Amino acid sequence: MTTDRPAEEQPAAGLPRTVQQVYAPSCRLRPLSSADFDRVLQLERVLFGAGAWTYGMLADELAALGRWYVVAEPTGPDAAAVYGAGPKPVVGYAGLWFDGDVAQVMTIGVDPHYQRHGVGRALLEALVDRSRRLRASALLLEVRVDNEPALALYERFGFERIGLRRRYYQPEDKDAFTMRLDLSAAPAAPERGTQPSPETATTGTDGGGPGDGGPGAPVGDVA
Repeated sequence: MTTDRPAEEQPAAGLPRTVQQVYAPSCRLRPLSSADFDRVLQLERVLFGAGAWTYGMLADELAALGRWYVVAEPTGPDAAAVYGAGPKPVVGYAGLWFDGDVAQVMTIGVDPHYQRHGVGRALLEALVDRSRRLRASALLLEVRVDNEPALALYERFGFERIGLRRRYYQPEDKDAFTMRLDLSAAPAAPERGTQPSPETATTGTDGGGPGDGGPGAPVGDVA
């Protein structure tokens, strides 16, 4: 499992093309459940192509010790106008592994139509907050060396590059940086009002996620 797998240039199901230019989405975070599997796997195929997780891989990952996963779903009047009164589609997801000492970002993925709306940032904030609550000493992740949007986001959060992993991403044969966030220091104030708790977190249009806007940068690198 990795935090940065290259996206294919395909549209994700979810946000209708006719409203993409006028829709200003907000989202809430909640725990990932088995009912979300089909949608998460659909986003996996859109974002990561040949590197997408299968149903069995996702089920095994969620059943493993120390895992914690959340999803983002649209909320508010705009979401009701676009999707109606029923359930809203998952538009982002993220996962964490805690081994009792350090935490590891396992993945972050965001529907391409919802990138550049703060969804990836909110998901990462939730993972950082969860790691602090677990009293992890640090949070680690891998990111493709050519994923500039993700690198910029991680560095804003305080992650530092600590190593290079050659040919880490397969079958793309791409190198990865290992990055580390020291959690022993006092947490910085969150950016512009996003709450990290998965039950209450919301996102607005103020900023993008880790992979927003760049090739090979879905927000499953943390897109």
